[in-house]
Amino acid sequence: MTIAIGADHAGYLLKDEVSVWLKELGHRVLDCGTNSADSVDYSDFANAVAQAVLSGQAELGILTCGTGLGVSMAANKIRGIRCALCNDPYSARMTREHNNANILAMGARVIGSGVARDVMEEFLGTTFSQDARHHRRVDKMMALENSLPS
Repeated sequence: MTIAIGADHAGYLLKDEVSVWLKELGHRVLDCGTNSADSVDYSDFANAVAQAVLSGQAELGILTCGTGLGVSMAANKIRGIRCALCNDPYSARMTREHNNANILAMGARVIGSGVARDVMEEFLGTTFSQDARHHRRVDKMMALENSLPS
């Protein structure tokens, strides 16, 4: 699977670790930056990862910033994106299984490397439930998004 990854200056070290872990697991990585501690705007990288997912260049995305809040909020402004901020494996599993999240956000200043890897692996290892109730709920969520003016 191809995974798009992106981060701001506060999350780039975790992003680089995520890249290594993804490659160890046999995934292809589309690195959308940033690659230094120089101050940047998280919304630029959230947009780059979201566009890669929407265009089909990547099946899923992973974003990191200091808390995970900024990148998740920015990504969720993009029509078709369901980005979930997860700092524990259970939330990562549930958001894939019940919400069909297509981007994972994590807070580099909130969780350590070990937990981040567990969260990432749970997110990537879980598929969307075939239970009709979850499809109905995601469809309703997307209908809300689509009812908004462009």
